[in-house]
Amino acid sequence: MVRRRSFGRRFAWLALATVAALAVPASVSAGTGPDVRVVASGFDNPRGIDLRPGGAIWLAEAGKGGRGPCVTGPEGEACFGLSGALTRVTRPEWARVVEGLPSHAAPDGSGALGPHDVAKDGASLFATIGLGGDEATRDAFGADAAMFGTLVRWTASRGVRVVADLTAYEEANDPAGEGVDSNPYGLLRLSEASIVTDAGGNSLLRVTDRGHISTIATFPNRMVTLDGEQVPMDAVPTSVVKGPDGAFYVGQLTGFPFPRHGARVFRVEKGAKPTIYARGFTNIIDIAFDDDGNLYVLEISHLGLANPAPPVGALIKVGADGDKEILLKDGLFFPTSFELARGGSRVFLTNCGVCPGGGEVWRVDL
Repeated sequence: MVRRRSFGRRFAWLALATVAALAVPASVSAGTGPDVRVVASGFDNPRGIDLRPGGAIWLAEAGKGGRGPCVTGPEGEACFGLSGALTRVTRPEWARVVEGLPSHAAPDGSGALGPHDVAKDGASLFATIGLGGDEATRDAFGADAAMFGTLVRWTASRGVRVVADLTAYEEANDPAGEGVDSNPYGLLRLSEASIVTDAGGNSLLRVTDRGHISTIATFPNRMVTLDGEQVPMDAVPTSVVKGPDGAFYVGQLTGFPFPRHGARVFRVEKGAKPTIYARGFTNIIDIAFDDDGNLYVLEISHLGLANPAPPVGALIKVGADGDKEILLKDGLFFPTSFELARGGSRVFLTNCGVCPGGGEVWRVDL
């Protein structure tokens, strides 16, 4: 009898917390291969990065939870705190510019959900703040947790304010029709709007700066084989970029059982169902295109999150002919985001993205 589980709807961070606590090395080594340098370290569960002209990096830190309230769910205990932050990195110096954002994590601070992605636009910072549940989940963490499951905007003059409540939208509409679960993750800024992946709701959303939310696309469950039996697997869209052709491209983590080579990159045009652009990946956490139209894919786990082997990520380049090349694997421990620089010859990425106080930003010369 197959034991049916679906960690993906809640994005698997809490399921990974025990793994991270046991497996994180005392010193993360870049290994051999491309020239890799740790340019900054000491971050709490670092996630999305935004590379700006001049070399400054904005980083979303999911925080390390706090003293509570604590909520016990299907993936273990999660404790609330205001430890999330938006951080400016100037290599090796860094400073938390926006602090006190909601975060929940395992009691040891690992595997946090909180600020997941960040984008600077003029004088404003936009950020997605995750949740992993419904409005009742959010309420259980207390009044200070109201920003979970939202898109927020920060300016120096006005501080942090909620642009839109994505969890309330999921609760009211359930666009994918698979039950209410919201976990805002990937963020793409366009003119006067943000494009957001809801990894829990399996949807791609457009949010205007005035707070109007609309559904661009949904990503349905699909059936996979586990121990000889067909079981449903969530899509779990994590990342969104605009491609060279103007369409949106979305990478998926997938839910349990996290099959190796089961993740895909989808192409999304307004008014049309998503189509498969590239396949054969494992647990995609971020994607990007270079100036020549090559696709880059970052896997948080190259073997699959349910694989008992020590977790290793991978950065993969996909040429126009579809051929895949692994650019970097050694030393990648739960990498969570990356940005291309210098036309694709240099990459900045976050490593140890489920680690409290152990997260790093790497510079990789390919």
